[in-house]
Amino acid sequence: MRLQYDVRAEVQGLTADAVADLIWRHDDQAYSARLDLTLPLVGTRTQTSVGRMTPEGLAPTRFTDRARHEQTADFERAPDGVGGKIVFSAGTPAVPLLAGAQDRLSAFVQLGAMLAGAPGKYPVGAAIRLQIVGPRDAETWLFRVDGMQRLRLPYGTLDTVKLTRNPPHPSDSKLEMWLAPSMGYLPVRIRLTQANGDRFDQRLRASEGL
Repeated sequence: MRLQYDVRAEVQGLTADAVADLIWRHDDQAYSARLDLTLPLVGTRTQTSVGRMTPEGLAPTRFTDRARHEQTADFERAPDGVGGKIVFSAGTPAVPLLAGAQDRLSAFVQLGAMLAGAPGKYPVGAAIRLQIVGPRDAETWLFRVDGMQRLRLPYGTLDTVKLTRNPPHPSDSKLEMWLAPSMGYLPVRIRLTQANGDRFDQRLRASEGL
């Protein structure tokens, strides 16, 4: 499936309109996800995630983040599948790989799969903890289930489940996501608010099968 988004970027007091495309593919064995965010006069930032499909959900093997330069995070799992480490091309020290770890792109799909597979396990107020891997680091993020919300989007009106990651420290970012059950719990809106007030609001405009 390809999801196309309108993006409103507010950076250093300036507002710009952008576009983003999310391409999601999978079969019984493997998956791939690619997000392209294109900003006027700036260019395109591309994130990709590839990995395996498992009974527990997505098991990333590599996360790539490319803007001016490409950086990668490789998920090197132990032979028995338990534990391992995450290795960064940026040269930052490797960190232990925790069970259920996701990267900053696969997390959106994995969270939706968790809610779709066991909706009764995640009532309003429930907490979901995941190790989230970026191009240079890995941290445990806490997501709260805020409940159902009806959204009016460029795509149309959709019923969604909202999840929020509130910043644990003043220097961290706030992440809000709205997942639509009617679209396989894929993200139909993503809003990122950085510590300095910059904001990116990504809202679904169109979708198509591939």
